[in-house]
Amino acid sequence: MPIANHILEYMKKGSWIRQMFEQGALMKAEYGVENVFDFSLGNPDIEPPPEFKAALIDEASSAALGLHSYMPNAGLPMARKAVAKYLSTEQGINITDRSIIITCGAAGALNITLKSLLNPGDTVITPSPYFVEYDFYCGNHGGRLIPVPTMPDFSLDIEAISRSIDKNTRAVLINSPNNPTGKVYSMGSIKKLAAMLKEKSRSIGHALYLISDEPYRKIVYDNIKIPSIFQHYPHAVIATSYSKDLSIPGERLGFAAVNPNAKDYDKLLDAMTFCNRIMGFVNAPGMMQRVISKVQGISAPIETYAKKRELLCNILDESGYEFTRPEGAFYIFPKSPIPDDLKFVNILQQEKILTVPGRGFGTPGFFRIAFCVPEKNIEKSRDGFAAAFTKCNL
Repeated sequence: MPIANHILEYMKKGSWIRQMFEQGALMKAEYGVENVFDFSLGNPDIEPPPEFKAALIDEASSAALGLHSYMPNAGLPMARKAVAKYLSTEQGINITDRSIIITCGAAGALNITLKSLLNPGDTVITPSPYFVEYDFYCGNHGGRLIPVPTMPDFSLDIEAISRSIDKNTRAVLINSPNNPTGKVYSMGSIKKLAAMLKEKSRSIGHALYLISDEPYRKIVYDNIKIPSIFQHYPHAVIATSYSKDLSIPGERLGFAAVNPNAKDYDKLLDAMTFCNRIMGFVNAPGMMQRVISKVQGISAPIETYAKKRELLCNILDESGYEFTRPEGAFYIFPKSPIPDDLKFVNILQQEKILTVPGRGFGTPGFFRIAFCVPEKNIEKSRDGFAAAFTKCNL
C-alpha cells in the first residue's frame, strides 16, 4: 500500500463538514439548489467590503516594479507593520512587526506554531467541542490532541483543563468565538486560565503555551468584548485569518503573532518563520498581503449575521430545540432531539436540510448549523426543522 498508514487513518475520520458539503452538492443536483437548505459549511455569504475591493483594484493596476518578487519568509514588511500597528490597539500592548508572520490562513499559522513547539509524543489540550482539523494539525507534527469537555453552556472548565496537563503538555489551544458553538470565552475565564497556566508552567518546569485561534474575533453580538490574550498571558500565540471578517476565505490569508513577553520569544519566531518556508507555504500571496496592509480594522457588515442569528434562533425555539444562544461566529450548536446525532442529521436531510453531526467536533449528541446563508434559505427551512423535530418526538 503506497499510502502512509496515518494518512489512511485520518482519511477514515475525515471531515464531517466536507462530507456534508459534498452530500449537499449531490442533493442540489437532484432536487435543485433552491430546494436544498445547506447549513454545512462556514462559507461567508457576505461580499467583501468596498474598501477591500478598492485596495485590490489599486494593487492590481499598480505600475510599480518588483511587485511579484520573492519576499522575506515572514511576509512583506509593509503588511507586517500594518498588522502590528492594528494588533497593538486590539491587544492593548505594544507589538512590533517582529512579532508578526503572514501565513496562508489560520491553518498555516497554527501549523507553523505547532511544528515549532511539538516534539514527538507531546500533547496539546483543547476545549471540546473543537474544530476537527486540530486533530490533524497536531498529528502533522508528531503531537497528540487531548480534548477536554467544556461546561454545559460551553464555557471553559478550567479545573478539567488543569487536571489534563502533565509533563508532556506543550500547549493549550483555544478558539473564541468558538466553532462550532459560537461561545465567547469571558474575561474572567481567560484570567483564570492564564493564572492556572502560569502555576502549571512553574510546577512542570517548562512554559506552557496558550495558542488562541481567532478567525471569528470580529464577529460578535450583543456588544460582547473579546478579551486580550496577550494582556493576560505572556507565553501566547495568536493565529487568525481574514477569511471570515473580510469575507475572503478563498484567499487563504492570515497571520501568526507571538506575544513579545513570551519565553524564548526570538527563538520561537525564528522557528516559526523557518517552518513557514520548509512546510511549503513559503508565503501568502504578495498581492493579498499588500491589500490587507491597507484595510486593517475593516470588516464586512457583521450586523447581517446578527439578523440571521435572530431568525434561526426563533425558528429553533419555536420548534422545541434545546440550544445555547451563540455569542459570536455564525454557528449554532443545538442538542440533537435524539441521542444519535448522525441519525438526526440524516432525518434533517430528509427535509432537504444539511447540517453537521456533533461527533465531527468531538461532541456527539449535538449538531452544527452554519447560518452564513441567505435569509430566505433560513426562512424556507422553518417547516423542515419543525418536521424533523416532530418525527423524533413521535
